[in-house]
Amino acid sequence: MGCGEWNTLHEEVLKKEEKFQSTTPSDITPLTQTIEYPFERTQTGIGELDRVLGGGLVAGSYILLGGPPGIGKSTLLLQMSGGLSQHGKVLYACSEESTGQTALRAKRLNISSSDILLFNESSIENILEKARNLKPSFVIIDSIQSVYLSELQSAPGTVSQVRECSNQLMHFAKSTSTSVLIIGHVTKEGSLAGPRVLEHMVDAVLSFEGETHYRILKALKNRFGATNEFGVFQMSDKGLEEIQNPSEFFLEERGKDRIGSAVFTGVEGGRPLLCEIQALTLKSYLAMPRRTSLGIDVNRLHLILAVLEKYFQTPFSKYDVFINLVGGLKLSETAVDLAVISALLSSYHQKPVEPCFFGEVGLTGEIRSCPFGKERVQEAERLGFKEVYLPQSNQKGLQSSKIKVKVISHITELSHLFS
Repeated sequence: MGCGEWNTLHEEVLKKEEKFQSTTPSDITPLTQTIEYPFERTQTGIGELDRVLGGGLVAGSYILLGGPPGIGKSTLLLQMSGGLSQHGKVLYACSEESTGQTALRAKRLNISSSDILLFNESSIENILEKARNLKPSFVIIDSIQSVYLSELQSAPGTVSQVRECSNQLMHFAKSTSTSVLIIGHVTKEGSLAGPRVLEHMVDAVLSFEGETHYRILKALKNRFGATNEFGVFQMSDKGLEEIQNPSEFFLEERGKDRIGSAVFTGVEGGRPLLCEIQALTLKSYLAMPRRTSLGIDVNRLHLILAVLEKYFQTPFSKYDVFINLVGGLKLSETAVDLAVISALLSSYHQKPVEPCFFGEVGLTGEIRSCPFGKERVQEAERLGFKEVYLPQSNQKGLQSSKIKVKVISHITELSHLFS
């Protein structure tokens, strides 16, 4: 009733005699008793994917990879199959394509291994029966929305089918210590299609997204690693290629006219990342000036503009303001505040800024410390920047380096850059 749309209810009829298989009750184990879990990781052969997974694929893990159509989900898992085949058999259930189509893609990607077993099947019972007979180390389902359980009368992709097929695969993975990876489609709003219980069942939820020339892989959930790691790929005629130095990639097209541009020294997961923030300020003739922010929370932008108007007397209340995080990135860390302020002031005063910045800005204009200060400074120095502006409390532990470190405690200390 809360969806606000017509014709959104679908009838799903279950057989009266339907009985789902229940798992065998396990023995009760005291918490103080040592429990050995086969926490062994297998390298997938793709370094960026291993980073997002937390170091590799854990035996018996249940992984969901989601993303929009055509983003490269099947390509990524097929390339991963090539690396995993060196450690064991891979059963690839391609229910959306024929085995010939999948083999043609593998040939184009230069993947050839007798341990990759293609299986064109949509019945989850047949897939699991084949997996129990072959006993592969890895099972890939492409996709969970196209497989079905014959005991249900509903069509593949419906809520009941996705829920029960996922449940069957989860019990298979945990009972046999077989790593199972499934591909999931997303809705037009960008969320994973199917019931939310699907995300609760799996051990990790990976999101694959990006622009036309690059892709970003993120872990939205990971029981075996951090959830803030990300990997960057570039699509080419040879498939997905790893971008092992994202900072250089996102800054390589930074123009010479740097008015309204500032470099932010960020950290995503355990990896420092330099990215460009662009700002454009124009005198507005509207009663309510426009505020557009791409890649940064617009509420954060409102806060920053209010602080600037109070302490710099900049009349942004009469200006249209546009903020863009170049490359389609999305940042949630508050350390981006100082870089956004520098880009805004650069655009307003029409003066370029060369240093890179990081630091959180409070409502009273103070600059607050950020984690991983040392790593941020080292990344800026590695890419050849001459100067970095950072919070005063972040200067502790910084070793002497070639880059000039400028510590500030209040945003008014930036005024000399635009005078």
